Amino acid sequence: MGNRHPMIRLRTSVIVCAVVCAFAASVAAQDVRGMEVCTAEKQMERRTGCLQSNIEFLQQTLTKFTRETQEKFAAANRELLAARTEIASLKVALEKVRGELAELKRAKTPGKPENKPAH
Repeated sequence: MGNRHPMIRLRTSVIVCAVVCAFAASVAAQDVRGMEVCTAEKQMERRTGCLQSNIEFLQQTLTKFTRETQEKFAAANRELLAARTEIASLKVALEKVRGELAELKRAKTPGKPENKPAH
């Protein structure tokens, strides 16, 4: 796991955190919205069906959270790219202004006669 890219680890952590947080409030009350209580079923076939239904629900929820998280990462990456582009253009503009300022300072250095129009 040491070789993995930090964004992959972050993405995995966010997904796990999202799933845990989504169920945290409901789990405290021992009731997860969308989940069935399978222990109430006496017949093994019905209990198995109930558990499979819960697994499908959890997989769908995880898929939904994964998709939402990926969309948020993509949006954040787009914003980051736009910010980096803007920073680069501002750096260029700043260097241009610094160059112009240096020119003005050189033109107005004491000891050098200023260019005055002839009368």
